[in-house]
Amino acid sequence: MNGILERPPEYQANHLPRARLYALPAVLGLVLLLFTVRLFRLQVLEYAQWEAQAEENRVEVLNIPAPRGAIYDRNGVVLARNVAAYHVVVTPAYLPDDPGTVERIFQELSRLLDMPLDYSEISPENPYVPCRSDHGIRQIVYYGETTAPYRAVRLKCNVPREVAMMVEERNWPGIGIEVEPIRDYPTGEPSAVVVGFLGPVPEALVDFYEAKGLDINRDKVGYAGIEMYYQDLLAGRNGRRVVEVDVAGRILRDLEPPQKPVPGTNIRLTIDWDLQRAAYHIVRQELDEWNAYFNGTKVFKNAVAIAMNPKTGEILAMVSVPTFDNQMLTPFIPQDYYEYLVSDEFKPLLNHAISAEHPPGSVFKLMTATAALNEGVVRPNQVIDTPGTITLIEKFFARQAGRPQTFYDWNWETGGFGQLEFLDCIAWSSNVCFYKVGGGYFDEIPDGGVGICRIGVYAKAMGYGQRTGIDLPGEADGLIPDPRWKRIYLSENWSTGDTYLASVGQGYVLATPLQMLVAAATIANGGKVVKPTLLYQVLDAEGRVVRPFQPTIIRDVTKEPVIDVFENPGGIGSCRPTGEKRTIDPKALALVREGMRRAVLYGTLERPFRNFPVSAAGKTGSAEYCDNRARAAGRCIRGSWPSHAWTVAFAPFEDPEIAVVAFVYDGTEGATVAAPIVRSIMEYYFNHKAQVERTGPLP
Repeated sequence: MNGILERPPEYQANHLPRARLYALPAVLGLVLLLFTVRLFRLQVLEYAQWEAQAEENRVEVLNIPAPRGAIYDRNGVVLARNVAAYHVVVTPAYLPDDPGTVERIFQELSRLLDMPLDYSEISPENPYVPCRSDHGIRQIVYYGETTAPYRAVRLKCNVPREVAMMVEERNWPGIGIEVEPIRDYPTGEPSAVVVGFLGPVPEALVDFYEAKGLDINRDKVGYAGIEMYYQDLLAGRNGRRVVEVDVAGRILRDLEPPQKPVPGTNIRLTIDWDLQRAAYHIVRQELDEWNAYFNGTKVFKNAVAIAMNPKTGEILAMVSVPTFDNQMLTPFIPQDYYEYLVSDEFKPLLNHAISAEHPPGSVFKLMTATAALNEGVVRPNQVIDTPGTITLIEKFFARQAGRPQTFYDWNWETGGFGQLEFLDCIAWSSNVCFYKVGGGYFDEIPDGGVGICRIGVYAKAMGYGQRTGIDLPGEADGLIPDPRWKRIYLSENWSTGDTYLASVGQGYVLATPLQMLVAAATIANGGKVVKPTLLYQVLDAEGRVVRPFQPTIIRDVTKEPVIDVFENPGGIGSCRPTGEKRTIDPKALALVREGMRRAVLYGTLERPFRNFPVSAAGKTGSAEYCDNRARAAGRCIRGSWPSHAWTVAFAPFEDPEIAVVAFVYDGTEGATVAAPIVRSIMEYYFNHKAQVERTGPLP
């Protein structure tokens, strides 16, 4: 055996079970098969899907913001502009490799920015939102490292310029300053209702603005005023850059030629900032003085004033009180300030000049007067008996016996006005006179007077009952009722008493201050219904005018037959037009203007316009109302309802260049509360105009 110990034969045999010998190759084969199937699925069956995803990870589309256009007044005063905001950013990939150096940078940044090193972990429930969420420096840097280390992440936004310069001077690796334009409203509260403000893209409009090329997580859009109405014009068009990126988010190259952003267009408004500012303070001062006079027993909080060129429709000033400060709504809308605004019962975010509907009261008598003169219901020198009260047999059907109803003049306690020429009915604003003329009164004003059908068609022809088309969002259309409207919405027939009330701007009649101004301007300019506008000029980046002002005349009621002729002007049942149409005689408008002139010379406006240096004409109004606020206060008592104050006027009488309307909610008498506002605004306009003509524009 040569010294070699041999094992017995039973030890040399293989005793492994045959199944174990085959199991290992089978498992290996199965694993290989699974990998093969999986690879086939990924490489063949799902190739297109994964190729698209890989391409999506490799390709990134960058949205490049376009500078927003500025807004100026008609003389070049800045109402809205872009100013630089400074943001401190960190690019994690470029931070120093030494942890100690990084820690020293973070600690110094913490002191400089007044920002914690560690605060509030980032999670799906508490995400990082640039400039909005609160996190510590380390949390934000970690977020950047784990998402796109080569992309700058904002640490703190809107830091003072001095702080930004200090950060720049440190020259820390990975730390820098990002400059972003944000909106600035240097004129603030007095012009806020016209200019508006910006806010984030509303969730309901995400698809709409994405289709326009906006970045919904970055770009802001107009929320009110000019900023909203001319959003597309001001916003311009964002640029686009398609780039290839690596897994760390680093840009490698452009895949397509970049598309440069198109800056927004600058616009110049018809607003005169000097007049706008003066009108705002005139309104506020008038309210303050009356509130001090009543010493808390009555509070005036809501008022409107609008000044317009009656020939062109240029809005020279527009004031709505209460209002808001749009400078406080930039760069972000503070929640506490916004909640304060929306909780105010008088709705400061609402532009009451165009969006609030109220009974127009006696100013609406101008429509009834125009219809009466044009239809020959009365003669200008016809004498009408105007006692303090009259009794009407109110009827809802043609052959109804009716019921007695007493109607009052505003001076009924002193016995009314007695005998008045019709033009003096305008001057003194006699309710009884217009009750009779509007709805008829026995043999004195036969055949039902003007009637609701004709009152309605004249009012609509001259600007009531529909939107004026002003370039502001949220305009209301008002209401000029007729028998059909009452039947549909109130399930009642029209009565002669309804016509009496509508004749003097009461009952169901509703109007916005702007509608009232447009109608008065139509009378002032001789019959042209002008479209009110705020857009004066469109400017290019160099300030050159690319779209000059062009007034829009909606219709000329003295030349276009827009007045329907009715079979039944009183409207019993429903208004039935014959199909015939007529124009308004310029002489009728001239007579109404004469009545308005008499109001200033010796009527309801004589006292507030006493010694006014320019010839003026106007009309006052006190409109009774019973809204939810008055009803809750128990003030809706028949015969002593509260009333709004209205006044509208224009000047010079011979060739008007400015028309002004003022409205004071719950202001009682137009001549007492609203008229001084109108006078002061017109006085400032003419004084300022004279000053500019003598010495040039004020600095």
